[in-house]
Amino acid sequence: MAGSSRAFSMMSVVSALVAAQVAKRALDTTWKAATGRKPPVNPADPDVAVGEAVAWAVASGATVALVRMLAQRRAADYYVRSTGQLPPQLAADGK
Repeated sequence: MAGSSRAFSMMSVVSALVAAQVAKRALDTTWKAATGRKPPVNPADPDVAVGEAVAWAVASGATVALVRMLAQRRAADYYVRSTGQLPPQLAADGK
């Protein structure tokens, strides 16, 4: 069981990282299409307008977190189909 738990952990991490990269590329393209400018490289830079920095932080943070969560759920679904049970890391609290 420990081996399959490690396998799920690796699968979950890899899928989340790949999904985050894909989401970032899509978000960069969408930002450029919407604003006509490249997204800020460093929103903390004082030369970036506060409104733009906040908008980028919210958009990128929410998008990457959502896509990572969806990728991890897909990995968990694959694990359940392969083993017939949830990974130990996802066991419901108190159950």
